[in-house]
Amino acid sequence: MMIFSHEASLKRQALFDLSFRSLTRFCAFAVLALLAAIIVSLVEGSMPAIHAFGFGFLTSTKWDPVNDNFGALIPVFGTLVTSGIALFIAIPVSFGIALFLTELSPRFLRRPLGIAIELLAGIPSIIYGMWGLFIFAPMFADHVEPWLNRHVGSLPLIGPFFSGPPMGIGLLTAGIILAIMVIPFIASVMRDVFDVVPSMLKESAYAVGATTWEVMWQVVLPYTKVGVAGGIMLGLGRALGETMAVTFVIGNSHDLNKSLLMPGNSISSALANEFNEAVGALYTSSLIELGLILFFITFVVLSIARFMLYRLGKREGQAS
Repeated sequence: MMIFSHEASLKRQALFDLSFRSLTRFCAFAVLALLAAIIVSLVEGSMPAIHAFGFGFLTSTKWDPVNDNFGALIPVFGTLVTSGIALFIAIPVSFGIALFLTELSPRFLRRPLGIAIELLAGIPSIIYGMWGLFIFAPMFADHVEPWLNRHVGSLPLIGPFFSGPPMGIGLLTAGIILAIMVIPFIASVMRDVFDVVPSMLKESAYAVGATTWEVMWQVVLPYTKVGVAGGIMLGLGRALGETMAVTFVIGNSHDLNKSLLMPGNSISSALANEFNEAVGALYTSSLIELGLILFFITFVVLSIARFMLYRLGKREGQAS
């Protein structure tokens, strides 16, 4: 009787294991199916614009809904420029935050400060946008942009990038707001990968007289460079897809300007502003093609980030 009960228990356990494997397999392939469905729907919706404009859609600066003449160059340019500004500001700040939390901060402050930085990532983007529009942009227009015009705008090479009327909204403002938003993501990843550096390596460097900066720059950073690059890529992916905060402060202008102080546009802000008002199949299809371009850019960036993080984990496993 006990043997029969044991065999029945084993059969139930095998059935549970099979059900669990089937459920997890279904969930994994459901995600892939959803991703494929998104790609197919974007491509299908973009076909009228692809047939009408071809590759010229990526190089045209026209955006004329009245005459059904559309181009993606200005939104793509705005997306890449604002994301580049965000990374230019966020990378050194995030590195400093991670350095302080892992090497310089008192132990009792590390956890509260780390949690506080991570909580910044949970603030809704529309809050950042409202703060940027009503608080940061007026202050930027009154105090920073006039200074940039006087001291930087007259320089021979970089001057044209920092000249223009002090309006407070524009590509530079959007890039700064994006930097504030992505700093928590990059800083958190940097802090985590800095923590995996073996203490023996750092203690050995300190023992031979290295300073804290030399330890971080010559020991910690080379050891974690793949993970740091992955964190930067994750921040870039966050910046590329941001919508509401950028919409508030970028100016939403379909004009291509050399100056970073002038209004511009991004893919996400163009979609947010115009999709509900799009009239006609070609107008709607052009906006969907913008979404397809943004999807492709973000997908490539995040794929590279995941690959880098995978390599970091694999190297850690080999080292241990």
